[in-house]
Amino acid sequence: MAQSPNTLSLPHSPTPMSTHSPDSVPTPSSEGIVQLSSSKFVLGCLLAAFAVLLAGPYITIPTEVLAGEVFLTIIALFVFGSIKYQVHKNALTYGCGLVILCTFMAKLGPAEALSELRAEFPTVHGVADLFHLHTALGLFEGVDHLIHIDTMLFILGLTFFVSVIAQTRLLETITFVLLRLNKGFVLPTVLCVTAVVAAASGILDGVSMIGLTIRTLVIILALAAAPAKSIRYAVMVCTVVTTVCGMWLAYGEPPNLIMKANVIHHVDGAKVYLLHDSFFLRWCLPAAIISFLCVAWSLRRQLTGLRVELNKLDVVEANAATVRFLQAEKHGEVFSAVEFAHEFKDTLASHFDGVLGRIEMGEALGLAMVNENVPRAKRVELLGHYTSEELACVLDEHYVLESKGQSPGIDAGEAAAAKAFTKERKRCVVAQRFGIAALVPFVGLLITHALNHELPLFFASIAGFAVAIVGVWGLPKMRKLALHEAAHEYSEYYFLFPLFLSISLLTKVNFFDELANLLQHGMKVMGNSSIALIQFYGATFLSALLDNNVVADFASRAIRDLPELTVIYLFAMAQIAGYAAGGCWTHIGSAQSVVAFAFIKRDVDARFTPAQWIKQMTPLLLLILVGLTAWILVQGLLVG
Repeated sequence: MAQSPNTLSLPHSPTPMSTHSPDSVPTPSSEGIVQLSSSKFVLGCLLAAFAVLLAGPYITIPTEVLAGEVFLTIIALFVFGSIKYQVHKNALTYGCGLVILCTFMAKLGPAEALSELRAEFPTVHGVADLFHLHTALGLFEGVDHLIHIDTMLFILGLTFFVSVIAQTRLLETITFVLLRLNKGFVLPTVLCVTAVVAAASGILDGVSMIGLTIRTLVIILALAAAPAKSIRYAVMVCTVVTTVCGMWLAYGEPPNLIMKANVIHHVDGAKVYLLHDSFFLRWCLPAAIISFLCVAWSLRRQLTGLRVELNKLDVVEANAATVRFLQAEKHGEVFSAVEFAHEFKDTLASHFDGVLGRIEMGEALGLAMVNENVPRAKRVELLGHYTSEELACVLDEHYVLESKGQSPGIDAGEAAAAKAFTKERKRCVVAQRFGIAALVPFVGLLITHALNHELPLFFASIAGFAVAIVGVWGLPKMRKLALHEAAHEYSEYYFLFPLFLSISLLTKVNFFDELANLLQHGMKVMGNSSIALIQFYGATFLSALLDNNVVADFASRAIRDLPELTVIYLFAMAQIAGYAAGGCWTHIGSAQSVVAFAFIKRDVDARFTPAQWIKQMTPLLLLILVGLTAWILVQGLLVG
């Protein structure tokens, strides 16, 4: 694949191979960043919290002070995550959370504050009560009301569930089947893949889905010798597919789950959830379809005419999904040829630049090493690390023949490799079947939860993971890789717990009642459609700058006590669409945007900037905003 200096350099990583995998969430470069001390920041917050408690009996703390502390914490996440001097987000939210909790206690008085918090939990007279199902469910419900523990545990199980399915290379397998059905044409293949991902993102974790989707699309586009701008754009579009197009159900995106958990009514002391699955299918599914049509139109302009010459694919490239499964099984990591070359730069020594250049021109790794006169012993060693030791010698013989133009059809090396890949594919299929079978208890328990909300939601994702992990349990390196990646990904959610508690404390001091009154006044003056659009555009703007999970937890509480159910549906849909769209607009708007931007920065174009992201994403987002605005207006007219 011929490349200019500005075209794609396939993924590489400077991290040690023992910890690296292409499906891991990439992190942006820390060059020029000054990381401030987390321990000193938390200590400062602890001293401030203690001072607030001491001053509490002598001063009156208005509700606006507590609200201001929450807002400053949310804004600080954006500021100290963007500028040169940064504070780790966990230190920031947990430290500020201490100050907010102490401000709450100082405002109400320690006794009344503890009484307010204790009201969320059932009375426990002794240790024996903890073992009663009714008490246990009550304790769980109390914690859930304060910090969305059910949602967070669901995301935990879902993260591990999707990570295991990712290791079975199911999406890559589907992609190559579609590529062959489409005779190598890239556009229909990418549209089919993104449609599958959009559908899956409504149920599975969009953050897990985007890493896998990016890697899969990059493989196809690289094989088609696509220009770097097309590959970069496809990576960016993955954020839209996994967020906006995936909003058709609650389960794939944390903001949707938070909305569902917050928009409730209390009837005779029991919770009545208002945003059922039927709401998402009736109100959000059409919006997701509109968004996907915008994505398809946009991709059509970028990918028309690109084609993979299937009959010219190298034996390793033609079995990409199986090779990646083999890598995870044998080595506990997955890598592309360019990543591999960078990892073994020292081994390649003086041959590194030549081998890397040939790979970037489209040559297979083994052929590039032969053409650059890498000694045979090194070639065999490296091919053993890249695939398996059993295949290294026969693959090297194949590439030697190919370099001399003496590979008549299928030579012995290709035949041996194809036979080994066929055997490996059988193991891959078994693991994939367990992944597919895991969807049965997962979906079944989701339906059960929809019918009876007393069943915790997280049972569904934990059950799905329990079945899926069986498929890779006998492959220890692959199992370890899946669990490591899932744990790393979920650690990115830890910072949310104190923010959720802080917003619950605002509810305790009736802050959101004032917002609800302001909202109802606006409805009388401006009408439902106008207020829905204001919420849509407002959520879009805020989610482009701040974490959309926190924005969802904050904004959704103002609409749950509106008198008309159809108006609640209209406003909820507008907010959900805004959280999703705004999350794509900037490189920090959502976890998906962070992943995609870091991938482009590291693996496609090191000079890519946040301003370029906004510039290139804006035309697609404007198209989606026009479509969603029309949908909100139509629904607003129907609501009246």
